[in-house]
Amino acid sequence: MTEPVRVVAAGDHFVLPSLITRAVEHEVERAQVTELKLGWPLEPFGPVAEVQEASDAEDELIGALAGAEVLVTQMGPVTERVLAACPDLRLVVVCRGGPVNVNLDAAKSRDVRVCFAPGRNAAATAEFTVGLMLAALRRIPQAHDLLAGQRSWAGASYYTYEHSGLELEDLPVGLIGYGAVGSRVARVLCAFGAQVMVYDPYVRGEIHGLRVTSLDDLLRRSRVVTLHARLTSETRGLLGARELALLPRGAVVVNAARGPLLDEDALCDALEGGRLSAAALDTYAREPLPQESRLHALADRVVLTPHLGGASRAVAEKAARIAAEEVGRWLRGEPLAHCLT
Repeated sequence: MTEPVRVVAAGDHFVLPSLITRAVEHEVERAQVTELKLGWPLEPFGPVAEVQEASDAEDELIGALAGAEVLVTQMGPVTERVLAACPDLRLVVVCRGGPVNVNLDAAKSRDVRVCFAPGRNAAATAEFTVGLMLAALRRIPQAHDLLAGQRSWAGASYYTYEHSGLELEDLPVGLIGYGAVGSRVARVLCAFGAQVMVYDPYVRGEIHGLRVTSLDDLLRRSRVVTLHARLTSETRGLLGARELALLPRGAVVVNAARGPLLDEDALCDALEGGRLSAAALDTYAREPLPQESRLHALADRVVLTPHLGGASRAVAEKAARIAAEEVGRWLRGEPLAHCLT
C-alpha cells in the first residue's frame, strides 16, 4: 500500500490550517497532514533572514517539517536554514500571489518545487479599492467619526458646496497598472460611469477605458489616481513629489497595492499644501504604520486601513483550494500550474 504523503499545513489566523487541511484532503486521497498556526496578521510579517514578508517562525517551521515532503503555507519563512534542516521536503506551495517568503535559489539547488496562488485576492482587493475611493471622495469615515464617535452633526458641513465631495460618474480616474486587480477596478468604475484611463506599458490587447501611453499624461488628466502596479526596483517610488505635482489641484490618490510605490513624505506635503484634497491608503512604506507617521495628523484628509484589501473569507478559501490543487498535480505527476522552480 502506498504510504500517505506527509504535508505540513502552516496556516495562520487568516488562511487557517484547517482550511488547508480540508482542501488537501479533498484533493489528495492519502495525506497525513500536520497543522501549524503562525501568528499573522495578529503579529506583523517582515523580513526573516534572507526572505521578505514572512512570519518570524523558522524554528517552529523546522520542527513541524520533520519528515514532511510538502509544505503549504502563506507566511512560513522558507529560508536557507529551513530548507537545509528539512531534506525530505520536495514541494512548497505558498498561498499568495508570489512566493516572497521563499528563498527560490536555495529551493532550486535542493530540487524543491515552489508554487504559488495567483489571483486569489484579486476580486477582494478590487472591491476594497473602490470602497476606499468612495470613502475618500465622499468623506464617509470623517462623517462617521463625527456622528458616531463625537455625537456631532458637524459632518453636515460636507453637504455644503465648498466641502462636498466628488462623484464617480463622469470623473476622470487614472489607473496605474492593469493586472488582475486593476482590470477589475476598471470594469467597476466603467459601470459607475467614470472616465477610466489606464497606464500600463506591459499590457497589450483591449482594455476597459482609454489607454494612455505616458504616466505624466495620465496624471495631468486624472482627478483620482489609483495604484495597481507590482513593486519592483523600477516601480519603487513611482509616485513622488514630481509626479504628484502633475495632478490637478484637489486630486485624490488611492493605494491598495504596495506602500513603497508611493513616496509618503511627498504625499503628506501635497496634502498639507492643498495640492491634493484626499488620499486613501491600505498599504504603507513601513507596516505596521509607525506612530510617528505624518499621516496620523491628516485624519481629516486621509482614509487609512491596515492592509485589509485581500481580507475576505473567500480569499482564504480560494488560496487553500489553489494550493491543494497544486499538491494534487504534483502527486499525480502532472504539470504544475503556478510553479517557479
